[in-house]
Amino acid sequence: MEERVRAILITPGGNLLTIKRVRPGMAPYWVLPGGGVEPADTSLEAALLREVDEELGGHAEIHSLVHVHVQDGERQYFFLARTDQWDPARRSGPEFDDPSRGEYIVEEVPLSPAGVAAIALKPEPVADLLGEHAGRLFELTDLGRQYSRSV
Repeated sequence: MEERVRAILITPGGNLLTIKRVRPGMAPYWVLPGGGVEPADTSLEAALLREVDEELGGHAEIHSLVHVHVQDGERQYFFLARTDQWDPARRSGPEFDDPSRGEYIVEEVPLSPAGVAAIALKPEPVADLLGEHAGRLFELTDLGRQYSRSV
């Protein structure tokens, strides 16, 4: 099963940091920063920090693992984290070298039920989780012990 990591990144202003995907022939949608776990990654957390650097030119302080989503042979781990710096000009992921993949626009979205509902955030179960627990994300159970392991 392919493993991926995603960051629910909270900015100093209390917003959610997202990536708006604009692809040819498709309606725009939003995703959380992250990507595939690579063989050189020593842990899921290490993979997440690498992905945040590649996709946002930023850093994150991981708080907890709050959701695991399994679909179509893929397991995605959603980590709650804080970030206070990112610079899209420093992005270095391979996806930015291929114009046919469309645009990756970094956007801050209000972390509120209305803010999350106003965007087409994928996957939907995570959008539902964020909308339902917007003001209480840091109170969610840490699933890290259940999934704690090195890659």
